[in-house]
Amino acid sequence: MRTMLVSLAVAVLVALALVVFVARRDRARSPSDEDSAAVRRAGADQHRHDAQRQAASGIAERHRNPPST
Repeated sequence: MRTMLVSLAVAVLVALALVVFVARRDRARSPSDEDSAAVRRAGADQHRHDAQRQAASGIAERHRNPPST
């Protein structure tokens, strides 16, 4: 019974130490780095979407109006 309580106490201490470690690590992380990366990804996604839409529009236009010969 006593070893079970000691094991439980050790498990609680390890879990608490892990929570404290993760909280301190997250607080030390610079949010501006993550935000700027997200902005760059969003911009790249928008450009890719615009290019795909423009290409699809051109293909559809060529099918509606075939080149005259």
